[in-house]
Amino acid sequence: MSTEWSSTQARPPSDGGPSLDLVLHLDRSQGLRHGLEAALREAIRSGRLRVGTSLPSTRTLAADLEVARGTVTAAYAQLTAEGYLAARQGAPTRVRWRPDVLASEEAGGDPVPTERWDLRAGWPDPASFPRQAWAAATRRVLRGAATGAFGYGDPFGHLHLRRALAGYLGRAREVRTRPDRMLVCSGYTQALDLLCRVLRSRGAKAVAMEDPCAPRYRRIAEAAGLRVVAVPCDDDGLRVDVLRGLDVAAVVTTPAHQYPLGVTLAPARRTRLVDWAGRTGAIVVEDDYDGEFRYDRQPVGAVQALDPDRVVYVGTASKTLSPALRLGWLALPGWLVEPLGEAKSLADRGSGVLDQLVLADLIERGDLDRHLRLLRQSYRRRRDLLVAGLRERGGPPPTGIAAGLHAVVPLDLGRTESDVLARARSLGIALNGLGDYWYDPGRVREQALVVGYGAPAGSAYQPTLSRFLDLWSGDDDARGRPRR
Repeated sequence: MSTEWSSTQARPPSDGGPSLDLVLHLDRSQGLRHGLEAALREAIRSGRLRVGTSLPSTRTLAADLEVARGTVTAAYAQLTAEGYLAARQGAPTRVRWRPDVLASEEAGGDPVPTERWDLRAGWPDPASFPRQAWAAATRRVLRGAATGAFGYGDPFGHLHLRRALAGYLGRAREVRTRPDRMLVCSGYTQALDLLCRVLRSRGAKAVAMEDPCAPRYRRIAEAAGLRVVAVPCDDDGLRVDVLRGLDVAAVVTTPAHQYPLGVTLAPARRTRLVDWAGRTGAIVVEDDYDGEFRYDRQPVGAVQALDPDRVVYVGTASKTLSPALRLGWLALPGWLVEPLGEAKSLADRGSGVLDQLVLADLIERGDLDRHLRLLRQSYRRRRDLLVAGLRERGGPPPTGIAAGLHAVVPLDLGRTESDVLARARSLGIALNGLGDYWYDPGRVREQALVVGYGAPAGSAYQPTLSRFLDLWSGDDDARGRPRR
């Protein structure tokens, strides 16, 4: 037969390259080289070999297939020239293109680029994670942790971290709480899910949420069996007056820096909000997602300080350290402590203890505060570069820039979000439009982009910003290259 199944063997390669199992459908009737090329193309097109997968070295694959090494070298070179593979001296040959990109090219369309330029709102710089400080704290924790730290943890969170958080939140965010009213969870998503499920179990039927807000959070409440009532926001934040007469058990709000509009809840509305909660028996869920990042004004304290018995404060390490940690916390009214602790225990029995102890160490030694000071400087520089770049290109001043990791950039008349976002996708720019966040996206509203200046990693911010500004001013050609 001219066709056979051939596989590389999992054995140490003679040239130190990667030794990987690789099954290929090799048709030798085409000639060894062309048969190998066809087999590799099929594996990539079918998705069996994914982007970034390392291929065996030429010597290893040649030995396993019992062909000349030059045959494999020539096949790799041809597929590299076609864009299927990426080769770099001193590194393994890797798969380069996704199947959907290849399908687009073969259909005669433009290639579908990966989203290389990341300007998504709500994403911090992944390169800003304090690796050295975290590693040093990890070593200290592992040396000093009691044996019990390696067993199942307290569903409420390790007491060491709850004590550290209560002190930190009190001085940095004016939160009034105690360690026994703190609950550690796996980020804001779990915090909101636990709260919604507890409220539903106590008879709640609906919750209010800001409009606009992150659509994911509306879906979390609905998945818990609650109806979501949209409450509009304006330049002073949440329209507290709209809450009157609503039959809701809670309102979820971002008072320090409304997401995504970027406005701050006015002082008078903060007072009216907690008064409304006290009169109705509802709770306020305060999402303090980026309260540490303020640039042009004094920090705004937490609404929770006005009434700790009616306001649930929620914070996370996602923006200050990394979303990969999956660490969040709630400062709870006394009457919610036990129900939330039980819900957390049933959900996952508690968050990772070692990461909690490391975070506690960073807080107590002042390393977290030092890290945050550096982050504020970095993000402020990024924001200033965005504002200056738009001004140089004749764009309107962005709004919501006194704090946080994103800015709202209004679109000129005649330009629509859908058109600009489609163009951004064609250029490989990951970007949000304000329309992504409205409760009723079908209504005609202000057209604007929500530009996340925190998302690009490290030195990638400058080229990412340049690509966005080219998009903004139309200074690019059909293939996404800047005009000369």
